Amino acid sequence: MSAWVLRLRAYGSLVRFSHTVFALPFAASAVLLALARPHAALTPARAAAMLVAMVTARTAAMAWNRWLDRDVDARNPRTASREIPAGVVSSRAALALTLASSAAFVGAAATLGPWPARLALPVLAVLLGYSATKRFTWASHLVLGLALALAPGGAWLAMGVAPEPGIVALMLAVLTWVAGFDVLYSLQDEAFDRAEGLHSIPARFGTLGAVALSGALHLVTVAALVACGAWLGRGAPFWAAVAVVAGLLAYEHAIVGRGDLARIDKAFFDINGWVSGAFFALVAVDAWRLAS
Repeated sequence: MSAWVLRLRAYGSLVRFSHTVFALPFAASAVLLALARPHAALTPARAAAMLVAMVTARTAAMAWNRWLDRDVDARNPRTASREIPAGVVSSRAALALTLASSAAFVGAAATLGPWPARLALPVLAVLLGYSATKRFTWASHLVLGLALALAPGGAWLAMGVAPEPGIVALMLAVLTWVAGFDVLYSLQDEAFDRAEGLHSIPARFGTLGAVALSGALHLVTVAALVACGAWLGRGAPFWAAVAVVAGLLAYEHAIVGRGDLARIDKAFFDINGWVSGAFFALVAVDAWRLAS
C-alpha cells in the first residue's frame, strides 16, 4: 500500500471520519423537514456546500480535540494508541488540519446565506471549545451534545427557513441523545478521570448515577422528538421513527445495564449508528409521502 494511502487512512482515523454517521443523518433529516416549509430552497450547489461545511466542521473539532488532549491520551491506557500519542500523526500536522478545516468551514458557511455566515465563527467556537470543558465541568457531555445539535440547526438555516420550535425540539433531541450516550461511553474512563482531576458525570456521580442520568437524558430525547413531530405536523413514518429511536435507546441501556463496560463499545458504535440512520430513513419516507 502506498505511503499517501496510509497517511490518508491515518488522518481519517485521527478525526474518526466514520463517526459522521452520528450527526450527518440528523442534519440531512433537518433538510428534509425544512423542505415542507415555504421559501425552502435546495439546489445541488447548496447541498454540496452544506456537506462541505458539515465535514470540515467535524474534522476541525476532532483534530483540535486530539491535539489538545494529546498528553492526556498518552497517559490513558485506553487512548495511548491514538494517532498523536503513537506518533502516527504529528501534533503539528493535527493543528494544521484544524486550521485548514476551520477556514474551509467558514468559507462554506459564507456561501449558504447571511445567517450561516454570521454564525460560523460562534459555531466554530463551540465546536473547538468543547475539548477544554472536561478540564473544569462535568457538564462537558452536554457541550458535546450542543456541538452536534448545531448540525441540524445549521442545516435548517442553510435552507433559508426561519427558526421555529420544531427545529429547536430536534436540536434538543440531538443534544440529549449525544450527551446521554457520551455519558455511557465515558464510564470506561471513570477511574482515570478522577485520578487525573478531569471532570465527567461518571467521575462526579459514580457508575449508577451516570447510568441514571444518561437514561433521563434519553427520555428527554424521545419527548423532544415527539414535540418536533407535533409542531411540524409530521405523519405516520415520523412517528414510527420516534418509536424506533425509543426502542433502540431502551436496548442500549439494557446492554449497558448497571455499568457492563465490556459492552459499551457495542452500545456506542452500533446502536447509535442505527438510531441516526433509522431516523433519517423514516423521515425520508415521511417527506416522500408529503411530496407525493
